[in-house]
Amino acid sequence: MDPETKDRLLKKIEDSKKVIREALKKFQRDEIAITWTGGKDSTLALWLFRQVCSEDGIELPIVLSIDEYDHFPEIHDFIDKHAAEWGLNLVMAVNKDVVEAAGGKLGAPVRVAALNQRNQAEVQRLGWEEDEFPFEAESYVGNHLMKTVPFNQFIEEHGIKAVVQGLRWDEQAARAHDEYFTYREPGELSPGHWRINPILHFTERDVWNTNRGFGVPYNELYAQGYRSLGAKSTSKKFAEVPAWEQDLENTGERDGRRQDKEAAMDKLRSLGYM
Repeated sequence: MDPETKDRLLKKIEDSKKVIREALKKFQRDEIAITWTGGKDSTLALWLFRQVCSEDGIELPIVLSIDEYDHFPEIHDFIDKHAAEWGLNLVMAVNKDVVEAAGGKLGAPVRVAALNQRNQAEVQRLGWEEDEFPFEAESYVGNHLMKTVPFNQFIEEHGIKAVVQGLRWDEQAARAHDEYFTYREPGELSPGHWRINPILHFTERDVWNTNRGFGVPYNELYAQGYRSLGAKSTSKKFAEVPAWEQDLENTGERDGRRQDKEAAMDKLRSLGYM
């Protein structure tokens, strides 16, 4: 890494640490949760939070990972490995009611009437009018039930007031105007909480230069050509070279993921998706 790039990244790292320290001033440690998907961005955010806690002598807050039931096994392995190495207080949340209604089989039809009262109400919030839907982690209905619902239930059950995310401005058009601190007003089945985004100012290239230059771990799938890791059944390799060697500036980072979900991102976020 050339000195100019290193200095620029160190400045970005310090800016992120300022956001994290501000969060730790605003909230008690047990009021904060760090979300972690096992992807490059959320891992960087978690790594930075761990650095701040180590430097300031603070115990790391609880970490939330959501099992959408369509994960790459490599992601589970990565999360398990580093959760153990880092001594994380990790909660793996899953919407078991939907999984059971689908018989644990991806693509299986899920009858809305077979779901519990909470999930039926969530389907109604979506405006879904059919009697059933396919069990898919990144469909419009599946994404909400398998990600947003367990996320909201976790916040409710643990009394969380602030959630740390690994989002970036350049990642997706719906996130281009996010702020470091944003309050989500309480709504129907959605608890009020703050969202904290300490790496918004990092570009995709910055993330890779930081991860590879400063020893931040990353999943082996990125070295195989994946750029954005979503559900296993709907995520595709972008190229046959590692993510950091690809044309990051002139191609879409999430083009290898299911696009109907990407098109519905604004709607999904209005319902609580990250």
